[in-house]
Amino acid sequence: MISKRILKNLKPLNSAALQCYLGTGIHTLGLLGWILEQTGRADVYVSTFSTSEEFLNGFLNLRKKGLIRRAVMVADLKASKKTVKLNQLMSYCFDAAYLGMNHSKIVLVQTEAGQTVSVATSQNNTYGGRAECTIISTSQEIFLSLYKGLKNIIDNSCELNGIYRRAIENDRKVSASADSSDSDWVPFGY
Repeated sequence: MISKRILKNLKPLNSAALQCYLGTGIHTLGLLGWILEQTGRADVYVSTFSTSEEFLNGFLNLRKKGLIRRAVMVADLKASKKTVKLNQLMSYCFDAAYLGMNHSKIVLVQTEAGQTVSVATSQNNTYGGRAECTIISTSQEIFLSLYKGLKNIIDNSCELNGIYRRAIENDRKVSASADSSDSDWVPFGY
């Protein structure tokens, strides 16, 4: 369900190329749901300092509804202690998650048809009662500029899922080289 505050303060995407909101009550997840209801299924790129279990659960629900085709997240390395604790949930939400030197908070949405929406916000992917500022744009130029910057951050980051994937692959290599214990047991009574 879309927040009444979103409906009261923001115009449909097709009627406003640029709009903003400063205040309380509009959270990034609700805003993303509102955007995806208008664009349909899309790729989503999220940049944040830190994230929360609530945001990830809501993001997963959007994914289960089929509104998200591909998703990538970049979080800050300094907030990695909290982020790593949420790694399993993040792996269900995002195709790739990165840790890097990042304090930006953006959401980029791009449909297969090429429609783009960019959100720049002061809000982390957490919840609280503080006033936040959000700017929403449907400009292709703004999207491409932000995407280029995000790609640069990703290129200088460490893939969170990659850390675990490499550790599992290394464990499998060790396990594969170990002797099999299949012949080490004898049925009871023989």
